[in-house]
Amino acid sequence: MANIGFIGLGIMGTPMARHLQDAGHTVVTSRHSVAPRQELIDNGLEVVDSPKVLAESVDTIILMLPDTPEVKDVLFGENGVALGLSAGKLVIDMSSISPIETKEFAKKVRETGAEYIDAPVSGGEVGARNASLSIMAGGSQASFDRALPLLQLMGKNITLVGDCGDGQVTKVANQIIVALTIEAVAEALVFASKAGANPARVRAALMGGFASSRILEVHGERMVKRTFDPGFRIALHQKDLNLALQGARALGVSLPNTAATQELFNQCAAHGDAGLDHSGLVTALERMANHAVA
Repeated sequence: MANIGFIGLGIMGTPMARHLQDAGHTVVTSRHSVAPRQELIDNGLEVVDSPKVLAESVDTIILMLPDTPEVKDVLFGENGVALGLSAGKLVIDMSSISPIETKEFAKKVRETGAEYIDAPVSGGEVGARNASLSIMAGGSQASFDRALPLLQLMGKNITLVGDCGDGQVTKVANQIIVALTIEAVAEALVFASKAGANPARVRAALMGGFASSRILEVHGERMVKRTFDPGFRIALHQKDLNLALQGARALGVSLPNTAATQELFNQCAAHGDAGLDHSGLVTALERMANHAVA
């Protein structure tokens, strides 16, 4: 069994860390991180004073943080992880952050003698709780092989896409598909409801055809039942689409529907709904239609 450092014990990180504990691993966190939930403490979570001390005391460090600046600060800020790294240690960043900056982070970590994998996830809180996350990794084959037994405790579909940064590229692509599919489901249900059809029955009918999808199943139900408690917040999806649009500008690529969907998320945020689940995007279309799916 291993001693594993885990920084970022939020909605996703808590169940992920718990799976590691349940498999017999010792999990250590830093006071720099979000205050850990009692269930992890009761299950043996150790808390040290800083990311630097954490990195010195373990061989593998897992990050699950909200955005690029937080990862940069934890890795390279005052008393950061990098100051405690040495040959033989492995950093696994499971956050969803900038692919471009990920390559720089990996370069700096490797200069310490340690190894780096970016391994962002898809599946939300449900996937984290059920250890069924899809994990898209970037790094060397040797580092991936070393990380795989730990990743398998947290996810099911685990793929080494390429070198460092490629995992983050894949996650951005994933978030484009998810956002645009949520938007399509929302449009369809607003249209059907305003036309006088029962949106719950329309959704049930579509689930048996070519339009069927996991998003129609889960988020379509949320839209009909008005259950927008966050599994994945609008604010976080805005962040991911910003990464997509920034990358597109750098590459000279046009992402017109990604940009349009981001504007709908922006409208939700402007109405104070950035904390809703991303299925709450439907509320932006409802405002424009002056009609609520019900």
